[in-house]
Amino acid sequence: MRVEPAGSITFDIDVPVAVIGAGAAGLVAALAAVEAGAEVLVIERDPVPRGSTALSAGLVPAPGTRWQREAGVEDSPELFSADIMAKAKDEPDPALVARLAGSVGPALEWLSHRHGLPFSVITDFRYPGHSANRMHGLPSRSGEELVDRLARAVEEAGIPILCDATVDTLYREGDAIRGFGLVRPDGARERVACRALVLACNGYGGNKALVAQHVPELAGALYFGHEGNQGDALLWGEALGAATRHLSGHQGHGSVAHPHGILITWATITEGGFQVNAEGRRFSNESKGYSEQAAEVLRQPDGLAVTVFDERIAAIARQFEDFRRAESVGAIIAADNVAELAARLHLPEAALAETLAEVEALKAAGGRDGFGRSFAGVPALTAPYRAVRVTGALFHTQGGLVVDDEARVLTQGGTPIPNLFAAGGAACGVSGTGPGGYLSGNGLLAAVALGRIAGQAAGAMAQGPPRKPLQQVSPGEG
Repeated sequence: MRVEPAGSITFDIDVPVAVIGAGAAGLVAALAAVEAGAEVLVIERDPVPRGSTALSAGLVPAPGTRWQREAGVEDSPELFSADIMAKAKDEPDPALVARLAGSVGPALEWLSHRHGLPFSVITDFRYPGHSANRMHGLPSRSGEELVDRLARAVEEAGIPILCDATVDTLYREGDAIRGFGLVRPDGARERVACRALVLACNGYGGNKALVAQHVPELAGALYFGHEGNQGDALLWGEALGAATRHLSGHQGHGSVAHPHGILITWATITEGGFQVNAEGRRFSNESKGYSEQAAEVLRQPDGLAVTVFDERIAAIARQFEDFRRAESVGAIIAADNVAELAARLHLPEAALAETLAEVEALKAAGGRDGFGRSFAGVPALTAPYRAVRVTGALFHTQGGLVVDDEARVLTQGGTPIPNLFAAGGAACGVSGTGPGGYLSGNGLLAAVALGRIAGQAAGAMAQGPPRKPLQQVSPGEG
């Protein structure tokens, strides 16, 4: 990834707004920029839009929405902000937290009303750290559906998506970005000038060297994010003198089915399940959150654990397409009793039975275990039981480029780079410096809220006819 002076370079086309990355952040930014009156071109390195969004559960936390009101859920941006700050131990920028918490609800309402995305709020379980039911998702509860519907909305808005195109060079002119260079799979190169550029190409989870530098505890972990997340935005930003923050921040997940590689919803834990290692013993406070649990699982023998739950919890989990897929491929083990469960999982029966009895006694007494997990009000597990063997994984990084309240990238001196914006994982999020600061949904919070903010600001900046026709770039498959 390079930054070079524009000098006397001749550009093939000139577009008002360019967006690098066609995940949720980039697609939302494109929709917002067009609504602001600008023509937009989206650049995507993959054959079709996907990104880390497609690998997620597609759940977006938002307070004060009409779906919450219809469900009788009381919530507010202030309460959401307090939850974010509490989970991250007051490390995030409170102004950014307030901006995102206040913007994400209207963004979801806009996507629903203007672009037909059928969101609903999850009310049958709550993720750790959230003091209200505020996770919103589409019918399949999958990130694939979210990115597919956003891509369809972009297509219907007439926004071209140039796929199979990798941006490898930014061209600067003074303090501003003049354009960028991209390469196609056959080696052909094109140069595109732009008046505003939105970096929506996520973080650096797929770059082993950067992960080893900034998140060494997960350097050898399974990476469950998009391989295209190579830190492009971070590397360009650093070359431009941009400020960065919280580069050790990340989202892990302690519940990826092994060896199937399917995300298992954390409802299997929050609704009363627990995790054991190969010895049939619990090893941590699972209720802290799925992000910090990744490292806990990886510390166990062979980096594996087993999540134990029951049919009641499985029924809740089936609202997620990933869980249904895990059942269909045999990742979810069913058993009528503990002995059968232990045999099928090759766990010591006596230890597993003792662990289950200890957990259920704590639930009955409303007690707290030695790891600090409170079982007060947690429903009991009853036969038939369910279980899944899991590993820990790195999903995506949370640190990145520092932005202002208009998503403009800031220099180390605190001044904005005039026409450069960042959204989603390209920007520093609101999770602080470690895995424990990640509140469920923080990734898509930054993608949707900051994506819309960046698109609106970039679109307003870049209005006016392009100097060369946009049609000279053929749209990719959208």
